[in-house]
Amino acid sequence: MKTRIVAAALAAASLIGLAGCAGMDRETASTVGGAAIGGVAGSALTGGSAVGTVGGAALGGYIGNNAGKR
Repeated sequence: MKTRIVAAALAAASLIGLAGCAGMDRETASTVGGAAIGGVAGSALTGGSAVGTVGGAALGGYIGNNAGKR
């Protein structure tokens, strides 16, 4: 149950944060979006572990950055 609450809170915070991406270039917006999605996924996969959340955010940001360059 706690994992779902944390994941929902991260998803809500991500959506609010992404609303501010309107003035960003594509690469930056992709990096931020990837980090947000990766953080939620990392948290969900590791049961709310801080290491999993940060690792997922880092990996998601890296993937998002590379996707935004295309």
